[in-house]
Amino acid sequence: MATRIRPASKKCAVIGGSGFLGQHMVERLLDKGYSVNVFDIRQGLENERVQFFIGDLCSKTDLLSALQGVNVVFHCASPAPSSNNKELFYKVNYTGTRTVIEACKEAGVQKLVLTSSASVVFEGTDIKNGTEDLPYAQRPIDYYTETKILQEKEVLGSNDPENNFLTVAIRPHGIFGPRDPQLVPIMVETAKSGKMKFMIGNGENLVDFTYVENVVHGHILAAEYLQKDSPLCGKAYHITNDEPIPFWTFISQVLVGLNYEAPKYQIPYWLAYYLALLVSLLVFILSPLVTIKPTFTPMRVALAGTYHYYSCERAKKEMGYKPVVSLEKAIEKTVQSYQHLRRAR
Repeated sequence: MATRIRPASKKCAVIGGSGFLGQHMVERLLDKGYSVNVFDIRQGLENERVQFFIGDLCSKTDLLSALQGVNVVFHCASPAPSSNNKELFYKVNYTGTRTVIEACKEAGVQKLVLTSSASVVFEGTDIKNGTEDLPYAQRPIDYYTETKILQEKEVLGSNDPENNFLTVAIRPHGIFGPRDPQLVPIMVETAKSGKMKFMIGNGENLVDFTYVENVVHGHILAAEYLQKDSPLCGKAYHITNDEPIPFWTFISQVLVGLNYEAPKYQIPYWLAYYLALLVSLLVFILSPLVTIKPTFTPMRVALAGTYHYYSCERAKKEMGYKPVVSLEKAIEKTVQSYQHLRRAR
């Protein structure tokens, strides 16, 4: 295993530090004694120990002000995948990332740690214990993922040890935890509307759900092990809870923990998928007349009904990764943090 080296300068920047993952990252970095700059389009947290820089990711001038004297940059800025805003996905994930790389090099940043996604290798069919050697998806499940592939290629391709610029990509999967504005709130809203009564498939398909503290831990380990001649240079690493769980078991545990009923009826996977395709076709046909944002899509059916879990062996071997919070404890802590969404009995 590579030697773990703390950067001589413990000054880092978190791009996207006001977001869900970014906030947890900032808090953990401060706990570990790092000096932290946050760059984002808004200030999402109050902390007198953090220097905030508000700006546009695509503006090198804005970025440079946040990167002065910084040794490590954590790039975890990303639009919400559910927004379905293709222009924004491309702007932030691709154009913005290219600008980040340019700004890092100009500012003399030595290390860039990217938050990528395990979905860059997922095409909507089963992946069991997938490794980082899987090829990028030829048919990504959505445009968001397509831009994440472009982003990861750009970051890893810019790794340049000769010029003291080192890059690594962390690929989490199914991030969840306190303050997440997506997974649990959307799940509860769906349950409230009566659309959580059906499970897609037989309920046996295993997936990775990864607690946010474990994702943060993986990022910081990557930064500390990333050095010239280390195996991390220019490579991607899966970071998960290393405890794949049936998709519908996870959903049920969260819902029941918040006093909602678990899904109890089954729809065959093939039927759900073709129904979702039909809905997509109808939305396309009607698009000149009316704007509809369907929640029942082929992509969501694939995520709910297939196996998709990934091996962390490379991260264990090359940077000593192991989850710091078990899945059972993570679900418990997450449910406790959403008491305001609990249904009254």
